[in-house]
Parts: sequence; structure tokens; C-alpha cells
Amino acid sequence: MKLLKKLIPILEWLPNYKRSQLRGDVVAGITVAIVLIPQGIAYALIAGLPPIYGLYAALMPQLMYAIFGTSRQVAIGPVAMDSLIVATGVSTLALTGSESYIGIAILLALVVGSIQFLMGIFRLGFVVNFLSRPVITGFTSAVALIIGLNQFRNLFGVDFVQSDQIHVLLEDIVFRLQYFKTNTTIIGLIACIIIIIFRKVNRKIPNALIVVILGIVTIRLFGDQLTDVAIVKDIPSGLPKFSIPVIDVALIRELMPIAATLVMVGYLETISIGKTLEAKQDEYRVRPNQELVALGLSNMVGSLFQSYPSASSFSRSAINAESGGTTGVSAIVSALLVVITLLFLTPVFYHLPKTILSAIIIVAVFNLINVQEARRLWKANNLDFWLLLATFLATIFFGIEYGILIGVVLSLIVLIFRTSRPYVAELGKVPNSDFYRNKNRFKEVIIEEEILVFRFDAQLFYANSNYFRDRLDEMAAEKGKALKLIVLDAESINRVDSTGIDMLKERIIYFNKHNIQFYFAGVKGPVRDAFFRGGLLDVVSLDHFFMRANGAVNFYKTGDNQNQKKYAQYIHQAYK
Repeated sequence: MKLLKKLIPILEWLPNYKRSQLRGDVVAGITVAIVLIPQGIAYALIAGLPPIYGLYAALMPQLMYAIFGTSRQVAIGPVAMDSLIVATGVSTLALTGSESYIGIAILLALVVGSIQFLMGIFRLGFVVNFLSRPVITGFTSAVALIIGLNQFRNLFGVDFVQSDQIHVLLEDIVFRLQYFKTNTTIIGLIACIIIIIFRKVNRKIPNALIVVILGIVTIRLFGDQLTDVAIVKDIPSGLPKFSIPVIDVALIRELMPIAATLVMVGYLETISIGKTLEAKQDEYRVRPNQELVALGLSNMVGSLFQSYPSASSFSRSAINAESGGTTGVSAIVSALLVVITLLFLTPVFYHLPKTILSAIIIVAVFNLINVQEARRLWKANNLDFWLLLATFLATIFFGIEYGILIGVVLSLIVLIFRTSRPYVAELGKVPNSDFYRNKNRFKEVIIEEEILVFRFDAQLFYANSNYFRDRLDEMAAEKGKALKLIVLDAESINRVDSTGIDMLKERIIYFNKHNIQFYFAGVKGPVRDAFFRGGLLDVVSLDHFFMRANGAVNFYKTGDNQNQKKYAQYIHQAYK
């Protein structure tokens, strides 16, 4: 039963559900649905799909996540970023809005879900750790800007080109903006202003629903004077039918790059939102690999009911938590309201202006452009700032797929750079104490010409062993012929590989030939075991391992140290 609860988290919280939680969950579910329904219709347009598919994506994925997800407040469904990625990838394979296009988008959901599910089963959630926070921020900000600019076509009523490259978008907008439709533009801009005002007054106000209602009422009352305003028109009624997407291996192969992007982005969105909400309560813990399983099942089952790829929504998840939602019951309530809408309310949206949907999207996504984080990184960490900026520029100029790829590559390059060139320092003795500290940070420490206490602040492995050797040689050369002892303070070394050990052996032999002794201080047990297995004792005595740098220096000077004798005896016993 414990294993079953781990695999199906709803079995963990549902039996313990309290009546006191019901009111909050129902209110939260209704509130989220009020936002979700107009957003779903809008995001389907971003994806290049008929509006009804936004509602389909809001149905089964929500229910599946409520059953299998570990976060009880994350809201799953159609999102702007994933919708644009879908449009970017599928539009190269079929005509936007065609039956073929719709079929490919649904097949894409199955492919994305399958990858996410397998990653969760094989516990591969750690893969996304290679995307650093600056990369995520840069990518998210760039995609938000691209989504917003793509919506200008509906906001102004001009058939601008759709693209995920900003220079293509801006060039077309500049040359064709003169053809904007006055009534469409006025309605769209007024909707933007209303949404912004309501967001500033109180984020709990259902601003999207309010502008949708105002837009529908306006067209119903003044439609004869606003014939140039494009409206949504017919949205089919009824629940999505069960159907298995047509499996085409060649097509799946072409979809893999865009599917991999959706897997990464969808998981990052979900886990980051889940962790944020987790920190605000003590009722549950988010399990990353189970989140992958839940997302995978949401997309896989969703594809069987005509859903395109879905993920978690920042705005709807926050609304869910703020409105009192504490469990997956709120998601079930939202899904029920979507069902009611599909069965009875789709005709209501006939007169909904498309410019209103664009206004909802533009205001929502432009809030994701994180200028504040860029400013903070500029002051706090220059390298992270340039990483953010590089990802941002790569995404807006080269496109979404290349942007996420370049972000991953840059993250790995920065990781390799930082691990291959870690911080090193010469330590000096603090006067009237047994402590050794960095001479560059503590100016009063005592530095002896014949002794070099060298600290290396990282694991020692193939990528940084040459850097270790070069810096050690540089510091030894600065001491000149006076140098008689090198003490490696290894407290910060938590791992070592065969390349690092071979380099150490070679350096010890070299320094011994020049009558310079080599001692070790503060070596951790696992690292010391690796040293011994790697044959380090062939070139250095077991008695040259010390608990602290001070003990090594005292032993060198006096040849006698009571603590060292005890420590050496302990090492002897451990080694045997």
C-alpha cells in the first residue's frame, strides 16, 4: 500500500481529506476555471489550432495530474510558451489549422508524454539540472517577448507573419503596421488597459473573464458598426472523443527536436512552480521524478482525447494557491467546469473578438520578461548575467529550438569552466593560533618562505588536474629555492579520480627530487581511500597524512606531534 501511494499520490491525500478543505478547493477550482477557459481558447490560437482544442487540453491533463502529481496546487493545462513551441515545430510540417496540422499536434502530445513518462520511470529528472536558472530566465523572457509580438496580428487586425525570430517579426510589423484596423486596435488596447488596472488593484479579480464578457457584449450590441472586428465564431460543443493518434515513425523522428524542447520546458515549468508552492506549506513534498511521470501521463492520456501538449501554468497555479486550493480536488472542480463549458457554453463565445484574446495573452506573457533578475545578476554575478543575455539573444534571433539548445550548451560550458578552474589559495598561520587562512583575505597571517600550504577548493579530476598542477608549480616557484615543504590542505576536496591521483604522484616525485617534502592535511575518508587504492602510498609515507595543516607544519619543524601519532595510528588501522 505504501508503494501504491508513492506511485499514485492521490491515494495518499484523498483518504485523509477533510470537509474543512472542501470550500477552499471548490472556490479555487471555480476561480482557476474562470481564468482557464478564456486562456485555453486564446492559447489554442497561439498553437495554430481551433479554439476548442484549448479546452480539450484543459480537461484530461488536469484530471491525470490530480491523480498522479505530487504537488496538490499546480494547475495543468494549455500554456502560452508550450503553445508557441507547438506552433513553431508543427507549422514546418503542415498547414496551420488543417486536419493534418491538428493530427500532428495531438501526436506530438503523445510523443512528449511518452518521453516524460520514461524519464520519470528511469529517474532521469536530474537531466534538467543542466539548465541553470539564468538560462531558464533568459529563455522564458525571450519566449514571452516572441509570444507577445506574435499576438500583434490579432491585436491590430493585421495578418502579420508568424515567426519565432524577432527580427522577422519586427520587420513585418514595421512595414505593415499602417494597415491596422482601427476598431480592432481600440478594443484590444482597451482590454489591455482594463486587465493591467485590475491586476494592479487585486490579482484575484478574474480580469480575463471580465474583458471576455465585455468583448462579447460589445460585439452583440454594436456588431453592425464593428464588422471589421474578427471574432471567434463557431466553437463545436461536446466532449472530446477517444481516438488513438496515427503513429508515423518517420513523422515522430521529425518531431523529436521540438518534443525534446517541450519535455525540458514543460518539466522546468512544473517543477519550478511546484517547488515554489511547496516552500509555502508543510503538507506535502514535490518529488521530481514522480512529476515527470504525472506530466507524461497527462500528455499521453490527453492525446487520446484530442489534447495538444500541456504543462503547468505560473498564473493559474498561483491563483489556485491564493484562492484556498489545498488538494487536487480544485483541479477536479476546474475540469468539471470545463466539461460544462464544452457541453453547454461554447455558443456563448461565438461573438468573442480575437483581439480580446490577444490582449489577455500579451499582458500575461509580458509579465514573464524578467528584467529585474537581469539587473540583479549584473550586480551579483557577471558570468551568470552574460549567460542569461546570451540565451535570451540566441532565442529571439535563432528561434526557440536553437535557443534552448544554446542555453544547455552554454550551461555545460560554464559548468566545465567553473569546475576546471576552481579557487586555489596559499594559506598562512593566524598569529597566536593553530588556524591557517587564505593570505589574500587575511592580511595579518604569517607566511613562511620555506613552507607552502596550498588549498584547492573543488574535486580533483581529469578536467582540472592540469590547472591544479600549474597553480601549485606557480606558487612553489614564487617561494624559490627556500621552499622545503608543501602541505596540501585537502579539506575542500570531496572527490578524486585516477587522473588526479596520477598527477599528484608525478608532482610528489618531482618535488622529492628537489628535496621538497609533500604532506597532506584534512583529507576526507573517501578521498583518502581513493588515494590509497590509486597507489599514492607508493610515493608518499602513510605518516605524511595529518588532521590539520597546523599539525603538518609542527611535525615538519619538530618531528614530534602527539596528535599526529594518534592520527597516524588511526590511518594505519583504517588502511589495514
